[in-house]
Amino acid sequence: MAGPRIGVVGATGAVGTVTLQLLAERGYETRAFASARSAGSRIPFGDDEILVEEATPEAIAAGDVDLFLFSVGTGASRELVPIASAAGAICVDKSSAYRLVDGYPLVVPEVNAARALESLERDRIVANPNCCTIPLTCVLQPLHEAATLRRVHVATYQSVSGAGAQRMEQLRAEPSGEHNLAMDWTWEGPDSDEEAKLRAETRKILELPDLPISATCVRVPVLVGHSEAIWVELEESLSAAEATEILEEAPSVRVLRLPEFPTPRDAAGGDEVLVGRIREDEAAPNGLALFLSCDNLRKGAALNAIQIAEVLLAGVAAA
Repeated sequence: MAGPRIGVVGATGAVGTVTLQLLAERGYETRAFASARSAGSRIPFGDDEILVEEATPEAIAAGDVDLFLFSVGTGASRELVPIASAAGAICVDKSSAYRLVDGYPLVVPEVNAARALESLERDRIVANPNCCTIPLTCVLQPLHEAATLRRVHVATYQSVSGAGAQRMEQLRAEPSGEHNLAMDWTWEGPDSDEEAKLRAETRKILELPDLPISATCVRVPVLVGHSEAIWVELEESLSAAEATEILEEAPSVRVLRLPEFPTPRDAAGGDEVLVGRIREDEAAPNGLALFLSCDNLRKGAALNAIQIAEVLLAGVAAA
């Protein structure tokens, strides 16, 4: 029996490029779609190359792809995802188009994989979370299960790859010490949209709609790898040693003990959320402080989406 046919829309972007790499490693039959500007070119796919097709509504509606991974902007996703769904394809969308819309699962497989399967009974559309929400929830969920979250404070230090391939090239070209780190987010009152998304997405994934979350997000002069400083308050006492043991058992999490600690450089190219500096927070009752780093293009985007896809494909095969 032939394997699933996978389509990557936005294949020439920073996340799309990593998505193709991971799909090639897994041996999936894959097609690449992008804008008219890239259509007709050939790009690397494993040890070979793959032709880039134009991502037109007609091509997406052709019905010859079983599952689409969308790595495009919100507007393009809102146009193309419903077309793919109507043609019978499973859709995993990495934009913000569906993340916070009621009825659409927002999934981190290590946390809430079962929510993805619910989409198979409706329109087969699943949203992939923000690149900081994914590692954050991988860490928060096991702590919540152990001692119940009361509130969360998080500061993110986000690499420029989160703003796309063009911004990565700009950073490479900028002289050291002259990096333009103006935040590329919009503002929703005192918070940026990035901070608002991190809060709302974390609540949705953890299914804790009233969880108090304070977030501050900034860009840093790093090509790949997001980091987060996290402070949690828990309903029950949990020592740093106990939290360390819990996180060492958590899927897709690797705990580093001093003198090792997480850095973007160590996280880049890896598939795990690196967590360290786990300690009691003296400023809060039942408080813990910790630090994480994660490759935002892999686990923070492409890999998480592929993991969602594999949950869905397994669900279809089992039906």
